[in-house]
Amino acid sequence: MTAITPDVAEAPARPTQTGEVIYRHRLLIRIAHWLNVVCITVLLMSGLNIFNAHPRLYWGMYGADARPDPAVFQIGAEEHPKGVYHGVTQIGSLRIPTTGVLGVSKVNGHDQFRAWPAWLTAPSFTDLADARHWHFFFAWFFVLNGLVYLAYSFVIRHVQRDLWPTLQDLRGIGRSIVDHIKLKHPTGEDAKRYNVLQRLAYLTVVFVLLPGMVLTGLTMSPGFNAIAPPLLALFGGRQSARTLHFIFAWSIVGFVVIHVVEVFLAGVVNEITSMITGYYKVPPAEHGHD
Repeated sequence: MTAITPDVAEAPARPTQTGEVIYRHRLLIRIAHWLNVVCITVLLMSGLNIFNAHPRLYWGMYGADARPDPAVFQIGAEEHPKGVYHGVTQIGSLRIPTTGVLGVSKVNGHDQFRAWPAWLTAPSFTDLADARHWHFFFAWFFVLNGLVYLAYSFVIRHVQRDLWPTLQDLRGIGRSIVDHIKLKHPTGEDAKRYNVLQRLAYLTVVFVLLPGMVLTGLTMSPGFNAIAPPLLALFGGRQSARTLHFIFAWSIVGFVVIHVVEVFLAGVVNEITSMITGYYKVPPAEHGHD
């Protein structure tokens, strides 16, 4: 049996002998998704290289300038007896040994002092200028891609129909949480639509985390401060904006990690195939179970 999801009713179905197949993702949505994968990867790696130039975060207006604010987060190294250096990550007053990954890591077999290791930054060597070039280029590409995706999603009513939760969805949050804890994934008709946790997660990313990351990034620019000075007041200064930018970025990374784990748990071949071809094989309904 074949079926078409309501938002893409004009798209052709793909016959199959093994179950129901729906056309799940339109072409532009799939292109935007994979462009986002590239952009987020480069933005994270180049951003960590930029962070390495000053591996401290502050909450305040001045940072390490004339009127220093205390660092709320920092990655560094300290010397121990016999010339041995240990990496230390500090969050407020909490100090965590992170030798080998953060603060001190191996490069060509030798210890190197750097906040984030070479394999996690772009470029791999410390280069603030090149890292900024990569970061700014892909940041604007990411923004443009996001705006096109968002506009298109509203036009085809993807946001209104597939992402915005109904009252019935919200009433089912508790059950959805329990299902996720049990690693139970929807089947049959339920698999054709996003569950309430997916909807809330996507809306949070699209309308909170991504705008927050863009706005805090702009707030760190002295040139943009002249154009939109209220942003400085909104985020409490460039140093606080830098800290929030870091938090927003790692929140998005957390979302991506959970998303990838869910893809593997739900059926990695089926999920990735649907994001490449648009066609999704609906898991058959489980009868006789809750």
